[in-house]
Amino acid sequence: MLKQAHLTISGRVQGVFFRDFTQENAELLDLTGWVRNAADGTVEAVVQGEESKIKELIKRLNQGPNSANVTEVKVDWHEVNEVFDDFAVRY
Repeated sequence: MLKQAHLTISGRVQGVFFRDFTQENAELLDLTGWVRNAADGTVEAVVQGEESKIKELIKRLNQGPNSANVTEVKVDWHEVNEVFDDFAVRY
């Protein structure tokens, strides 16, 4: 069953290749959706796929790339209303 989560990642997460890290790990886990920098300094993502794989991505995002310092990954589960074909970095 397709699940969807909206993620807000806080900490030192912009300018440290966090979006690329997110895209790479999402693709490795066969997840779809998107990731972007938010104006408030957080990184925002919408992720779709199997719940267990989304939870694995969340675990990986809590670590982040070496140059990041993640303080929180806020997770909001939502109903799927638009199905994504791939995982993209949005600008």
